Amino acid sequence: MVQTATEPVVDPILAEPSRDPERISGGHLVAKALKAEGVDVIFTLCGGHIIDIYDGCVDEGIAVVDVRHEQVAAHAADGYARATGKPGCAVVTAGPGTTDAVTGVANAFRAESPMLLIGGQGALNQHKMGSLQDLPHVDMMTPITKFAATVPHTARAADMVSMAFREAYNGAPGPSFLEIPRDVLDAEVRLADCTIPEPGRYRASTKSIGDPAAIQQLADILVKAKKPTVLLGTQVWTARGSDAAIDFVRTLNIPAYMNGSARGTLPPGDPHHFHLSRRYAFNNADVIIIVGTPFDFRMGYGRRLPKGATVVQIDLDYRTVGKNRDIDLGLVGDPGAILAAVTQAASGRIDNGAAGRKPWFAELRAEETTAYEKRLPRQLSDASPIHPLRLAHEINEFLTEDSIYIGDGGDIVTFSGGVVQPKSPGHWMDPGPLGTLGVGIPFVLAAKYGRPDKEVVALFGDGAFSLTGWDFETLVRFNLPFVGVVGNNSSMNQIRYGQAQKYGAARARVGNTLGDVRYDEFARMLGGYGEEVRDPADIGPALQRARESGLPSLINVWVDPDAYAPGTMNQTMYK
Repeated sequence: MVQTATEPVVDPILAEPSRDPERISGGHLVAKALKAEGVDVIFTLCGGHIIDIYDGCVDEGIAVVDVRHEQVAAHAADGYARATGKPGCAVVTAGPGTTDAVTGVANAFRAESPMLLIGGQGALNQHKMGSLQDLPHVDMMTPITKFAATVPHTARAADMVSMAFREAYNGAPGPSFLEIPRDVLDAEVRLADCTIPEPGRYRASTKSIGDPAAIQQLADILVKAKKPTVLLGTQVWTARGSDAAIDFVRTLNIPAYMNGSARGTLPPGDPHHFHLSRRYAFNNADVIIIVGTPFDFRMGYGRRLPKGATVVQIDLDYRTVGKNRDIDLGLVGDPGAILAAVTQAASGRIDNGAAGRKPWFAELRAEETTAYEKRLPRQLSDASPIHPLRLAHEINEFLTEDSIYIGDGGDIVTFSGGVVQPKSPGHWMDPGPLGTLGVGIPFVLAAKYGRPDKEVVALFGDGAFSLTGWDFETLVRFNLPFVGVVGNNSSMNQIRYGQAQKYGAARARVGNTLGDVRYDEFARMLGGYGEEVRDPADIGPALQRARESGLPSLINVWVDPDAYAPGTMNQTMYK
């Protein structure tokens, strides 16, 4: 770090940058820190408080992707971190610019996604005077971030950006927030007075295996287990531990289920990949290992795991282990590193237990087949309006090994979760436990920009698409093609079901019914490709034409509004 003991000298805000090589502005310091962190793009909506960051990004070779709503910018930063493994960054102006981004930050917080939101702020010399767009941003952001602070001086801009990223990666990752007052950002200081952390020298490795004794204990448990099963959760992908997870389940011969971003860790058809028999497996297993997913509502708060099984939990965050349910063993550390260490510890045995599990695999495979065959008639239904399971089936058949699948919606995406199977690690994206609608277009933007070699396929509910759909134009403007599908039932159907159950059919459509919108025409209006589909036989060909168009696309598929996903009907809020 370069720093001096003398008091930094700050120039007042200049009408034009001095371009003196010995001096630097706050915005250019921010850009240097972002570049050092590996950030190669910022997602933003312009505002007068933040434009010096743009100027710095141009000099540092950082792309500036401008969107139509700050929520989109924040979601895109979250999605970029998930898709690429690099930290995401969104830059928004003060006041409403920052409050618009709150939802995106909150979603990243619950999803444990590392990103930095930079917000503008009025000048320090106008503090508490009622300057334009002045709000207590740090107070608002503190509960939904891992770190939130104001940059107090121009010379501190770079090291506080680095500090924010360091905190974002502390334990389970998450978002950080910095507000930068306008005079701090625009002012210039002597370069020699600035603290500029050097890349690779201000963050420790996070690949910890935790307590070695716990590694040995888990290896002992698994060697003796007759019916073990493992659930691989989002942290497996977040920590880029897919290879270690694959080696773990194959070497020790353990059936694996996947949720969240860990979907695709094992491809469909892999003998260790199971999907539809998870409840049966949990009810009959003697050892259950939960990796990188909390005992939250998706897991029935841990109550779905039988008391007779040995339950082991592995997580990046100490606070998550054993929360809502007692466990037999908890390991805190990097999921990939821990699984690799356990594999190594168990593999040195004469008998690691793998050979004796063939009956257990056969038992689970039979359950899997029964569940699949029970659902198959609806999945292949030729009915019109189209059954959502048929739509999900066609999308699943359409995916390739290079297709990143993004789900944005309620009931329609719940249907897809039981059918759509990504074929590679890191090829599934959904909002995560906050259940935020509207992530779809921002995630498409992030995934296609960050991984241009991949095809992106997105399924939207019509209600979800409506929240952020205008940034379809951003995808056209930046030439980012994708295959989009709107499952259109003119309803917020997941809520409609709950209202019908609670208040009766006569009041089932209060506040949840939408217009019959032609999203295919919307796509064409903005310069993309669009088609309307009413016959299930037309879904596959329409998807193929969208792929071949080379444009951002929307296939508007009219689906049955009276079909509800089992996950919707089983939600605890309706019990």
